Amino acid sequence: MGFRFHKSIRILPGLRLNLSKTGVSASIGRPGATVNVSERGVRGTVGVPGSGMSYSEDIVTRPKRKRRAEPERVGWLGGLVRALTRR
Repeated sequence: MGFRFHKSIRILPGLRLNLSKTGVSASIGRPGATVNVSERGVRGTVGVPGSGMSYSEDIVTRPKRKRRAEPERVGWLGGLVRALTRR
């Protein structure tokens, strides 16, 4: 399980600045309908306030950058199993 961080700051009514471990975004709207603008693109969300139910969809997305292949990460148990099953 990884460490997570999120903080939302109200700038004006209907405008929030969102801070997280991975970046910054801005949300515009009110409970029930919000548009979020971030480095990843623009995302719209509609929902029923207080119910926990919502629908979210990317409106505009930025193309993903190609990354170099990274070695597969495994936890300590996965590493132990691999070490024991190596031939």
